Amino acid sequence: MNIVVDTEVKEKECKAQQLGEDYQQLRDDEKMYRLLCETSNSAFIYYNYEEDRVRTLADWAHFFDFAISDIKDLPKLYECVEEQYAILLREGLFIEKQHRERQSFEVRLKENRLYVEVEVNIVYDVFGNPTDKIIRFKDVTKLNAQKDELAYMAYYDMLTGLYNRNYFVRLLGEFLRLADKESHKVAVMFVDFDDFRRVNDGMGLIAGDELVQLFGQYLFDLMSDHVVISHFSTDIYCIAIYDPCGARSVETIYQVIKERLKKPFKLMDGQEVTMTVTVGVAEYPEAAAGTLELINCAEIVMFKAKSRGKDMIQYFDGAILEEFLQTVTIQTKLKEVVFEQNFTMHFQPQYYTKDGKMRGVEALIRWKDSKGDMISPAVFIPIAEKNGTIVPIGNWVIEKSVQTYVEWRSKYHYPLVLSLNVSAVQCKQKDFIDIFLQILKKYDVSPAEIEIEITETILIEDFEHISRRLGKLRKIGARISLDDFGTGFSSLSYLKGLPIDTLKIDKTFVDTLLTDENTKIITESIIYMVKRLGYETIAEGVETEEQFRYLRELGCDIIQGYYLGRPMPAEEISSLLADLTAKV
Repeated sequence: MNIVVDTEVKEKECKAQQLGEDYQQLRDDEKMYRLLCETSNSAFIYYNYEEDRVRTLADWAHFFDFAISDIKDLPKLYECVEEQYAILLREGLFIEKQHRERQSFEVRLKENRLYVEVEVNIVYDVFGNPTDKIIRFKDVTKLNAQKDELAYMAYYDMLTGLYNRNYFVRLLGEFLRLADKESHKVAVMFVDFDDFRRVNDGMGLIAGDELVQLFGQYLFDLMSDHVVISHFSTDIYCIAIYDPCGARSVETIYQVIKERLKKPFKLMDGQEVTMTVTVGVAEYPEAAAGTLELINCAEIVMFKAKSRGKDMIQYFDGAILEEFLQTVTIQTKLKEVVFEQNFTMHFQPQYYTKDGKMRGVEALIRWKDSKGDMISPAVFIPIAEKNGTIVPIGNWVIEKSVQTYVEWRSKYHYPLVLSLNVSAVQCKQKDFIDIFLQILKKYDVSPAEIEIEITETILIEDFEHISRRLGKLRKIGARISLDDFGTGFSSLSYLKGLPIDTLKIDKTFVDTLLTDENTKIITESIIYMVKRLGYETIAEGVETEEQFRYLRELGCDIIQGYYLGRPMPAEEISSLLADLTAKV
């Protein structure tokens, strides 16, 4: 009997213990679920269909300032969202009507301006009847802000608020597709500040950025459905115009921009900056067949306008593109030729007017490409100066000319002056004088046997620096000749400050010397004043006996031109020297 009683007691104790453990588990689970709800940045509505019971859970007050105690209260939510979301919410809350299990969507609340993700879940029994509904409201305002920021960064330029380059290209592509469909044109304006570097260098990068921002903000107001504008890079903007006409024509927009630029930009520190712009314009489909090609064409004509003087607008035409392509081709060929050193040298003789004796030769580079076509130095030298290949080319010219000169000297013993043309880029190199002296030393040539020819344009770029450099060359014995006089920023007043020995009168004066009275007067004045300053004068481009005689009468010291000798290969100069020495 006692055994039975003890067994029953133990069973009750075990059950009580189990119930206690189950209760504790339920409490722990409830605590965990409550914590999950409270820390989820969400609010929940739970509805039990069988009991027709509604409960709200978690941070309900974060979203709404009223309670939901009955399923019939759900329509109160419709009035809480902005108008455009009301139908979406109404249909989404009752997805059981379509027998769906889950749906999520976003709405925006009126009062607190929160973006809310609404997720509705329905549980069905085996017969397909809904038993439970859970509606979750999640605050996604911060997430949406991050998405908006990422979207902004993907489409807009952070400095100006204009479209960025990538999105602009995309929009331009849409313009072109629409233009094909509707048989319209699309214009692209490539807009670039003139001399922007002086702002960055003189006032600092922050001032430069502020200027870019101010101009960008002004351009922003010009945008419309037919006009999109991008801050392309640094101080460059790109404008695409669909069906350019009337108020949105290229010329109208350009004039609006010009009008704004008449007034200075006022920076935050109080400084005022006045700027101009150069604009290149290309139209689709005339100039190009695609977006990037169209932008490139506009950029090409912008650079063409820069080369013509800046502060202007340049429209695309086939000749400009052809010139650009030729330049690119020459740039490529130049790099190959510099590597192979595949140039040749010609030399043009110079003669004294008084006795007709040969004074010296001017070294002139020649280049025949792989196809056998001769490319003029007037074409490839400016390109070489821009891309930097002029430095190795110039060094090659000096060494090759000096080497040839030494061969003549040792063979014929005829006193010659070797004239070498030096570009501004080459002259500015820190090691130019050292390299020049090393070459002379290598071939045992005195600097006094060499004449360095520089053009007036060198002086324009940096008068003081170039003058000091020329002064050093003159001190070591080299002659200095000022070439193309009369074609640059000619001023007789600066001549007295230059360390030069010879002045070359440009061919443009010689050409009209006998036919134009003004040219006669100018040429006579130049020769008279230069001789008073103690310089030699050389007239280049002399092609007739009449020109030669007149220049001799004026007192010009030296003649150079086709009349007495064309540029010729070294072998022909050698034959010329052989004849001269044979007569002595």
